[in-house]
Amino acid sequence: MMRTPQDFDRPVEVSTTLVPLMDVVFAILTFFIMSTLYLTKSEGLIVNLPKAAQSQSQQQTRVNVTVMPDGTLALNKQTIPLDQLESNVRSLMRATQQTVVIINADTAVTHGNVVAVLDQVKKIDGIKVAIATKK
Repeated sequence: MMRTPQDFDRPVEVSTTLVPLMDVVFAILTFFIMSTLYLTKSEGLIVNLPKAAQSQSQQQTRVNVTVMPDGTLALNKQTIPLDQLESNVRSLMRATQQTVVIINADTAVTHGNVVAVLDQVKKIDGIKVAIATKK
């Protein structure tokens, strides 16, 4: 069918649908949300940390001690016995920096296990101790 000169005088209806644009925007938003979930820095083994209202992050040399629910210890993700904790932490200390030992204890760990770890770590002079919590 051919258009006549009278057809050019009539306005042509143009419609714009926003549904495909919204789909693209939501797809991009979903991508960025999912990708930011993988940007977190995990320094210890995965345990269920207790929550604390007054927690602060430490910006010094970190040594991670993880206390598992069954009571086993891990120093920077390496399983060690409790009696070797002090000597291994001493070997990881740097003379030029303040060392912070971060204790990651599961909520199922008994108070006695955490105190035993604290006792071993506090034998080292000039060391700071922090207990990891969720915000």
